[in-house]
Amino acid sequence: MASSTPVSRPQATRAAAFCERFGLRLPILLAPMAGASPPGLAAAVANAGGMGALGALNTTPAGIADWARAFRAASNGSFQVNLWIPDPPPARDATREAAMADFLAAFGPRPAIPEGPFLPDFAAQCAAMIEAGPAVISSIMGVFPPEVVAAAKARGIAWFATATTLAEARAAVTAGADAIVAQGAEAGGHRGAFDATAAEGQLTGGLALIPRFADALDVPVIATGGIADARGIAAALTLGASAVQIGTGFLRCPEAGIAPAWSDAIAAAEPEGTMLTRIFSGRLGRGIANAVVRAAAPPAADYPVQRALFAPVRAAAEAANDAAAMQMWAGQAARLASAEPAGALAARLWEEARALLP
Repeated sequence: MASSTPVSRPQATRAAAFCERFGLRLPILLAPMAGASPPGLAAAVANAGGMGALGALNTTPAGIADWARAFRAASNGSFQVNLWIPDPPPARDATREAAMADFLAAFGPRPAIPEGPFLPDFAAQCAAMIEAGPAVISSIMGVFPPEVVAAAKARGIAWFATATTLAEARAAVTAGADAIVAQGAEAGGHRGAFDATAAEGQLTGGLALIPRFADALDVPVIATGGIADARGIAAALTLGASAVQIGTGFLRCPEAGIAPAWSDAIAAAEPEGTMLTRIFSGRLGRGIANAVVRAAAPPAADYPVQRALFAPVRAAAEAANDAAAMQMWAGQAARLASAEPAGALAARLWEEARALLP
């Protein structure tokens, strides 16, 4: 049973126990960023002693297997594979979608109204994810079905579940999660709210979220959101986390391979230079406040219809290196991201964080 009062545990001891349990040398996880977690980036973090990651939202079952093979060709370290728990089928609204297509035409090619299917088959992705044999499967937007959890645990694969509220975290622990990723409101990319419509009301910052989870849960807490340097790592561990998960902080590494305009925007972003938006996918997420994010847009279509509508604009912007219309996910600590090799960055961050800990 969870204790009703905080439990005092030395930060370094807690981190060391997490590393021993999950086969790491550093309590640093690469965030599983769909479209921005190539095998080379994941392998570099893993070779430094952290955990690599594949954000597999858009990846076919065959693609998951290919990614795992490429990772293992470059590293014998640990990695996680992450999937979104599917939302209910989107409500289609022809008038709304046409208005969004008209709006997006000002930033790139006018998108056609998509028909779907929009994403790979989730059950087939889950089977491929487990077959790939990662150290960890991880979830966002909900909890894995019981049969997926059982299949993973039968193969000795742990499950890390992302949560934005204590109620979500408790639901995941009850469903069998081995650790909880506490996603603070500072985080870049999509919010992990189990209910897409509730995301705007679930914006607790990490300073409040991490200790609440640590006090209330009997599983390790992994802090994510607004952590991109040693100070953030040390703070998260002091607040009760056993490890940290970093996304934006690795995006400027050469192994990430993101568009130059995106990397430059991260380097220049002030904390207030990011915004929450649904324009990219229909799901709430935090990105660089560029022209398309700041524009007075009509209501977004439901996820993943909005994502399909935005796809041609995103592709054209990436091809042209056009920061005004590019999908540029980033957290509030973006400016702290360093353009150095990912393995060297991970090792340096932990060395500096250890020096800050008691």
